[in-house]
Amino acid sequence: MIRFKGSHYPKHLILYAVYFYVRYAVSYRDLEEILTERGVHIDHATLNRWVVKYAPLIAAEAQKRKSATGRSWRMDETCIKVKGRWTYLYRAVDKEGNTLDFMLSERRDEAAATAFFIRTIQSNGWPDKVVIDKSGANLVGLENMNILLILSGWFWLIEVLQVKYLNNIVEQDHRFIKKLTRPMQGFKSFAAAQATLAGIETAHMIRKGQLVGNGGTDFQQFAALAG
Repeated sequence: MIRFKGSHYPKHLILYAVYFYVRYAVSYRDLEEILTERGVHIDHATLNRWVVKYAPLIAAEAQKRKSATGRSWRMDETCIKVKGRWTYLYRAVDKEGNTLDFMLSERRDEAAATAFFIRTIQSNGWPDKVVIDKSGANLVGLENMNILLILSGWFWLIEVLQVKYLNNIVEQDHRFIKKLTRPMQGFKSFAAAQATLAGIETAHMIRKGQLVGNGGTDFQQFAALAG
């Protein structure tokens, strides 16, 4: 259960504000104005603090409660601007388009790709097949995973395919994330970007119907993750 002790605002209001920001293409100042029109006076700096604090906690709960995913993966990365510089959002979905995991990185290299595959495997299990683009770093990252399998004494390896048209699913899935980040006009810090993207990805998973045992509207499912 996520704790809201010490907050000067009701839990439901905090969750509504966080959800609205990560689900719809608005800026903090837009959201401040929307809430003011509804009689709730909260400055944009407070809204920012709520998102940075609570979105990652809610995202962690979503990973625990998401439905089983497939073992045929599609992996790719997209660019996100942080402090005026491009960073890289690694993302993976299964062949049905269900979100597996995501990770923001300051670099796009072998170390980042390897870290992402380790993270995704830990939260989803080992894949049978992974489709990637022509990135050499992503290929080496998967080869590192296969080396781990060999060292562990496994008799099968991950099949790796570098076929662009097969990766259309994850590339199209990027569009939803980019649509929401565009009005944000870049992030002021890496930590804020990580937190906000975690919330956006969680809202996207709910929109896809990926959570187990959570009924109701999308917002009700989001709020239920806070306990």
